[in-house]
Amino acid sequence: MSREARLERLLDFLHRSPTPWHAVAAMAERLDAAGFRRLDESQAWQLSAGERVYVTRNDSSIVALQLPHAGLEALRMIGAHTDSPGLRLKPHAAQTAAGWLQLGIELYGGVLLAPWYDRDLGLAGRVHVRHPDGRIEGVLLHVERPVAIIPSLAIHLDREVNAGRAINAQTQMPPVFLQGGEKADLQRLLLEWLGAQHGIAGAEILDFELALHDVQPPALVGVERELVASARLDNLLSCFIGLEALLESDGSQGVVLVANDHEEVGSASACGAQGPFLGDVLRRVNAQLGEPGDEGFIRLIQASRMISCDNAHALHPNFIDKHDAAHGPVLNGGPVIKVNANQRYATNSATSALFRDVCREAEVPVQTFVTRADMGCGSTIGPITATELGVPTLDVGVPQWAMHSIRETAGSQDVEHLTRALIAFANRPRLV
Repeated sequence: MSREARLERLLDFLHRSPTPWHAVAAMAERLDAAGFRRLDESQAWQLSAGERVYVTRNDSSIVALQLPHAGLEALRMIGAHTDSPGLRLKPHAAQTAAGWLQLGIELYGGVLLAPWYDRDLGLAGRVHVRHPDGRIEGVLLHVERPVAIIPSLAIHLDREVNAGRAINAQTQMPPVFLQGGEKADLQRLLLEWLGAQHGIAGAEILDFELALHDVQPPALVGVERELVASARLDNLLSCFIGLEALLESDGSQGVVLVANDHEEVGSASACGAQGPFLGDVLRRVNAQLGEPGDEGFIRLIQASRMISCDNAHALHPNFIDKHDAAHGPVLNGGPVIKVNANQRYATNSATSALFRDVCREAEVPVQTFVTRADMGCGSTIGPITATELGVPTLDVGVPQWAMHSIRETAGSQDVEHLTRALIAFANRPRLV
């Protein structure tokens, strides 16, 4: 598989995934094309050894499995998350000021606000409609053309702006949407777009979950195309790499890919890593293919390993002092093992040793990140999944700049580095 072809697939996936619902739909489409069978959580499952299956929850989280041909004794788990920080529309989003229809927004996750100004913004998400026959349906909306913008205030009207000032998300972030829109009907506009995209006619909108997104397409940047620049690299990049590894695994081992929603807001939901989704799926699989009962499930989990993939903070050439001098991972320097003594990351010496050996086997360089002792540390689905399941886990990720910005940057070579490492992990006969 050529590196260039993989990068083109990545750019396409990023473009098609402005929200978690779109990301899961895009992943499911590739799984379908590869022969995976879709399961329904509300129905009885009939599973066979060697089968490839997947299941979604809330249409925004997904678990895909390569079931082993022999006994279900250990699973190689890869974890990621589908959501990214951004601006979500409030339920009653329409508001007016100075002759403009604007959109009331709510911050989702830890958004870096300033880069959202003066960007061409589209609209995307999930809309639930009631059809004329009474049927209720959830459909995806993706307005790819720029329909909104958050204009900056001219420096002439705020001479101290470059000295730094706080941004008030309630009063200074609502995007402008339509001029002369005092009587505009937002629901009518949404129905027009749904009609154009899905042929929906005569329906009524019951509710929606919509987000703004940058319409600038993802790109390879740099003289040698060394960089990938895009929205939502945190953490769609890990979703893509995990999916590539699953699809390219040789089928000899049991492999699980889980991509949870809601990591950026704490993971406490039915489809988040703190919820029961992954555990529910694995218990049902074990009941049919493994040793039944609690004893058998615990033995399966303790024989398995989880690699939680979420991007790492790369050494920034303009802010070198923000890293510990011995733990500054560089772009295109290989995947990063993330370590935190206070369990913000799930890595320990045993799981780290496993990953280092996997990288040696795959001939992939490996790096380490530890935050400065005088700075706080973010977290991932790793510690949460380890807590919920008890599975030995480590945290790794591709290094990136501008985490939680509207446009983030990673190294193009690292896409191949981590993919190769995860393929080696997926195919590894022994985990200890």
